[in-house]
Amino acid sequence: MNHQQKPTTTNTNNPYANTQAKVAPPTHRGRGPGSMMPGEKARNFKGSMKQLIGYLGPHRWLILMMLLMAAGGTVFSIFGPRTLGQATTELYAGVLRMVQGNPLGIDLAKIGAILARVLLLYAISSLLGLLQGLIMSKISAEITYKMRKDISEKLEKLPLGYFDRVSQGDVLSRVTNDVDVISTTLNQSLSEIITSLTRIIGVLVMMLSINLLMTLIGLVMVPLVMLVVRLIVGKSQGHFRRQQEYLGRINGHVEEMYGAHLVVKAYNGEQGSVAHFESLNETLFTSAWLAQFLSNMMMPVTRFFSNLGYIAVAILGGYLTTQNRLTIGDIQAFIQYLRSFQQPLMQIANIANVLQQTAAAAERVFEFLNEDEMEPDSAEALTLEKVRGRVEFRNVWFGYHPNEYVIQDFSLVVEPGQKIAIVGPTGAGKTTLVNLLMRFYDIQRGEILIDDINIKDMTRENLRSHLAMVLQHTWLFNGTIRENIRYGRQDASDEEVVRAADMAYADHFIRTLPGGYDMVLNEDATNVSAGQKQLLTIARAVLADPSILILDEATSSVDTRTEVLIQKAMDKLMVGRTSFVIAHRLSTIRNADRILVLRGGNIVEQGSHEELLARKGFYHELYHSQFLQATEEP
Repeated sequence: MNHQQKPTTTNTNNPYANTQAKVAPPTHRGRGPGSMMPGEKARNFKGSMKQLIGYLGPHRWLILMMLLMAAGGTVFSIFGPRTLGQATTELYAGVLRMVQGNPLGIDLAKIGAILARVLLLYAISSLLGLLQGLIMSKISAEITYKMRKDISEKLEKLPLGYFDRVSQGDVLSRVTNDVDVISTTLNQSLSEIITSLTRIIGVLVMMLSINLLMTLIGLVMVPLVMLVVRLIVGKSQGHFRRQQEYLGRINGHVEEMYGAHLVVKAYNGEQGSVAHFESLNETLFTSAWLAQFLSNMMMPVTRFFSNLGYIAVAILGGYLTTQNRLTIGDIQAFIQYLRSFQQPLMQIANIANVLQQTAAAAERVFEFLNEDEMEPDSAEALTLEKVRGRVEFRNVWFGYHPNEYVIQDFSLVVEPGQKIAIVGPTGAGKTTLVNLLMRFYDIQRGEILIDDINIKDMTRENLRSHLAMVLQHTWLFNGTIRENIRYGRQDASDEEVVRAADMAYADHFIRTLPGGYDMVLNEDATNVSAGQKQLLTIARAVLADPSILILDEATSSVDTRTEVLIQKAMDKLMVGRTSFVIAHRLSTIRNADRILVLRGGNIVEQGSHEELLARKGFYHELYHSQFLQATEEP
């Protein structure tokens, strides 16, 4: 069980970032949810869309049905204006008859019949639209479900090295934002493409059937409108991108300054922080103003050119009506068609941009799904019911990068029940050793054995069931205290949970909390203290009842009283178990059976505390560098 602290990143663009007491940021910035910029394009559009279409394959018959409904609904709606124009023509003819004294007047029955047909056409169109929307929503939901299920399963198969090189924000972006982009596109754009194409073709046919010359005049305005839109979008896109960038910088700066407000005040950094914020805010204001101004220009400018087209069509239509070459209803229908002709063109232009963003999102998702997975357990892998706890590292070589070894020809034998302390400077390989024992990474050369069995010959699940970790940085889940302790062994009873908490010296403080064992810990477990968190993780390890125990220094950030409790709890936990203690405070490992001093991935010294001090080697140097003021030379 690997219970790690949630990583916290800082804004590297902020000159005051180094004043914040947080975990160092990764070497590259990740993108959180919502970080995809408008206009972002895929490197391989065809390949990404091909893989996405693969997800559509099982639903091809439903998709075909949906597309037919979308096309059918559009066709029925296209006939509406022409039919409605007949009603207008009949009404106009009836008014003329009344003016001329014709007793027939307005034929309300005929107009009513025409309106009934119009109503039927729009009703069928709406029904088909509703059905295609329901089908597409179902398809989109199922594909999104399948994609997130694949991502979830992929997360379980990825090696730990993947999370070392990819930031948490980037993974979250792929799981949430990118999948949402794909889902939205599938739910809306797919049917919109068919609808828009059908409407363009159908409307064009209906306009040509009314009058060729009016159609040509109306179509002249379309490229003008599209050109204006293209120019405005081209100008505004850069400003929108800059707006999003600086919005992110401001959010990062505000979050950082809020989180580190005590440090900022302590080092008189308020003026610098405000000045930096004002600089960011000024840039954001300029880019946001220009982006919104250019964006808001689009509607009045396009409306101006569209109205020019309507005026030209109305003048020509009026002239043709006086020549008895057109009816009043035809002019009405034509203007309606002209208005509806421009809309799908704008939709297709927008869909083209959406598809680029969707391809970029799909590419990022499929890049994740195509990542190399952990080497699977062999079919002959062993499952051990019980282990004694003998551990052997035999000529182990390991490096995070090829030919760059952190551990070199490392050998070690630990007998069952021994307490082994591991010390050394930063980068010596202390944490790497226990990560290799847990098989978070696989070694390049050599063997690691438990009870004389190579850990590669065991399933990962079985191997880790015999080990437990208590780390310096605790990890507790959003849930009750009882659930967090039971994470050590899911089938444990409530009585066993309480017994484990009591052994870890956690039962007393748990009962003093509101709700006791049923108190819900928030997402970051900030409603309990650092020391209480550590005692809960120890209780979790007690409940797991492992044969082999791995302890990282757990008392570095707690008060003296809590440190004593934690140390007593860990001492009780280590009784009868093979234990590996990564030590930072050398005073806590005086009673270790053996102390390993690592340097450069190798054991440079080993022995008991007294033996190592007597040798006056590297351990002696480390020890007295920590306790020069508190101890005397032996």
